[in-house]
Amino acid sequence: MTTASNASMPGSFLTNEEIALGERYVNHGYAIEPVEDRAALNRMRDFIAELAARHLGIALPSDRNNFLNRIGDHVSPAKLNDLRLAVINGVNAEPWFRECYFAVGRKLLSNIVGNELAMQRRVNLSVQLPDDDSSLLPVHADVWSGDSPYEVVMWLPLVDCYKTKAMYLMPPGKDREIQSQFSAFDGKSSEDLYKAIESDVKFIDISYGQVIVFNHNLMHGNRINREPETRWSMNCRFKSLFSPYADKRLGEFFEPITIRPATRVGMNHALPGGFAE
Repeated sequence: MTTASNASMPGSFLTNEEIALGERYVNHGYAIEPVEDRAALNRMRDFIAELAARHLGIALPSDRNNFLNRIGDHVSPAKLNDLRLAVINGVNAEPWFRECYFAVGRKLLSNIVGNELAMQRRVNLSVQLPDDDSSLLPVHADVWSGDSPYEVVMWLPLVDCYKTKAMYLMPPGKDREIQSQFSAFDGKSSEDLYKAIESDVKFIDISYGQVIVFNHNLMHGNRINREPETRWSMNCRFKSLFSPYADKRLGEFFEPITIRPATRVGMNHALPGGFAE
């Protein structure tokens, strides 16, 4: 229920909880919440551990968390991408997997993006061994490479992620300041850009059992994982079904997932014909 305190605000049709969450997302560039469906999270994590063990030809340990954290005991950096691709292909071959992925952040996405959504057709996976420089994602913003500014990324850790075992994100205020001066980086490398923002970036500490939705218009990336455990995380893009698309189009990169009845009726409606003009 709205109150007199927010009745005059643009978001006065929203609850106080929704307004607070929205302000947190806009001001910080992200929002972290507990997953809504822990069983769905566990099912995905366990299936990924099973796929990894199968690819490596070893028995699946009972402690899935320790197995994923210590995957470097079983695979070298040179063989890591083969493992990652085998797992990615395995999860994206299962129709239930994307449904589970959506289930862990359904309310969070609804509050930040909307309730008629398009979802990326494939879920992505990142695996980053300790002290391995082969899995780095240089500083970037997704909108620089054909993504719509109306999209968000839902990022899900499969193990506890912290410090350099996690991703980093540029705070919105500093991000606007740097991106407004981008001409100063003409001819320079992504590493030059990172050095310029290094003191301002925020590494996102997030535990297994939490999910984050972040603004991919902000600069982000990762660095060499200097922690003793391996990072496992998934990410997938979502957007409002009817908001503008960029290079990644509906039906190619995105798929509708929550079309509401009134929209389905409207899409199927045809005016009566057969009348003289």
